[in-house]
Amino acid sequence: MSPDEFDRDSENSREPLTTTPEDVAVVEPSSALPAESPAQDDEPLRVCDYTGESDAPCEEPARVRRWSSAAVVTGAALGAVAGGVLVAAGIVWTLGLIPGVTPLRAITGAVPVSAQATVTISAKGVALDVPEAVASKVVPSVVNITIYQTQTDQFSGQSVTVEAGNGSGVIIRQDGYILTNNHVVENADRVSVTVGVEDKRATVVGVDPTTDLAVIKIDGTGYPAIELGRSDNLRVGQFVMAIGSPFGLDKTVTSGIISALQRSEQVRRGANAETTYANLIQTDASINPGNSGGALVDAAGKLVGINTLIQSPSGGVGAAQSAGIGFAIPVDFASSIAEQLITDGKASHAYLGVSTQTVDEEIALLYRLPVKSGAFVAFVQPGGPSDKANVKRGDIITRIGDTPITGVADVFAATRLHKIGDTLPVELVRADQKLTLQITLGSDASR
Repeated sequence: MSPDEFDRDSENSREPLTTTPEDVAVVEPSSALPAESPAQDDEPLRVCDYTGESDAPCEEPARVRRWSSAAVVTGAALGAVAGGVLVAAGIVWTLGLIPGVTPLRAITGAVPVSAQATVTISAKGVALDVPEAVASKVVPSVVNITIYQTQTDQFSGQSVTVEAGNGSGVIIRQDGYILTNNHVVENADRVSVTVGVEDKRATVVGVDPTTDLAVIKIDGTGYPAIELGRSDNLRVGQFVMAIGSPFGLDKTVTSGIISALQRSEQVRRGANAETTYANLIQTDASINPGNSGGALVDAAGKLVGINTLIQSPSGGVGAAQSAGIGFAIPVDFASSIAEQLITDGKASHAYLGVSTQTVDEEIALLYRLPVKSGAFVAFVQPGGPSDKANVKRGDIITRIGDTPITGVADVFAATRLHKIGDTLPVELVRADQKLTLQITLGSDASR
């Protein structure tokens, strides 16, 4: 063994080594050495515990694994494929392309998922929400009406003019014609109209107590006339807005929907006067005393009715209060009456020429009538439309045109749905016979 295989410091610190025959070992070629058994996986690793007392070096056991080029290339390819799949999945999730999975953009809020469009109309060129736009368009066309009556002062005995009530009206023409209710202006000695901030004296052009409509006029021109709509195509549930002067609070706006159509109501005014309202529009938009004669408009700001009645219990001071049930006269009918009042100062209507009484189950049972409901003919006007069609006293009318008849109000309403000169089939019961007569409606102006 060469001296270079040892630590050089040992030459000065250790004695020279000597060998004896017993110490010499014969070394065979490496090919003759017995093969070592391979180390088992569960064999503990041998530790070289060198203390420095022996010059024989030791070696830690080690395993070396070598990878072939094919294995390296295959591993790299598989890693690239897996990485690409993960990246693609992340992009798909972020864009929300997986059905049923919330996209990343919806979670972070970076991009809104959806937005609900706001329905708007254009009022005077400005885009607004529907209620605001309707109010902006219609309010200038609705006026406050104040009536005055002349009374005698109980202390001085002199005649004085005092305010007696208020209502509403709708400007229907730019030259100052205003449509309102008859009960707003009846018995008025003077009528004042507030247009904007100015009070103007008005004259009564014509009234029609049977329909509770009236037309008044103020001097001047260029007034903001309302846009007329239609009432023959209204739908239950449709948005409407009421504008008027409840309790004198002018330019008050309330909104709601159409609750029902073709309502009929009878209202007694005084001892002998009675008005039958036909084909009314029912709404839940708040209508109170003072709203009478005001406008009921649709979502386009077009006039569809004239607010007229409320049906509700009395309030704390004895006056009727709104309970969500109000009625308006349809604009198709109201505008036709207004045109007649403007042209002739009066209005005429279609009529049958009969007086009737309501038949209900109690009356039918008492008099043993052949029907449980209808309108009993109590009087036939000589020479009138019904007389010409051979209607007899004692007949019971059960249908006029397409309208079933259950009482007096239905006769009036069914007739007012048609024009003078229209011919209608009228079904009636006479004794034990059912008859259908063709009646041509006449004009009540001839009565």
